Amino acid sequence: MKILDIVTLLLVIVGGINWGLVGAAQFDLVATLFGGQDAALARLVYVLVALSALYQILPLLRTASRPG
Repeated sequence: MKILDIVTLLLVIVGGINWGLVGAAQFDLVATLFGGQDAALARLVYVLVALSALYQILPLLRTASRPG
C-alpha cells in the first residue's frame, strides 16, 4: 500500500470519528484541537479530510466502471 493511500485512509477515519462525535455528542474534536471551526488550521484539516475522501473514492469509481 502506498504511503499516500495510508495517509488518506487515516484522514478519512479521523473525519468519520469526528463526524460521529459531532452527531452523537455535539463535540467537534478537530475544532477543539485546532482552535475552533473558523481557525485556519482546523479548516485545513477539514479540507484535507475532504480531499482524502475523494482520493479514496477514486478506486471504487474505477472498479464500478469496469464491465463484468
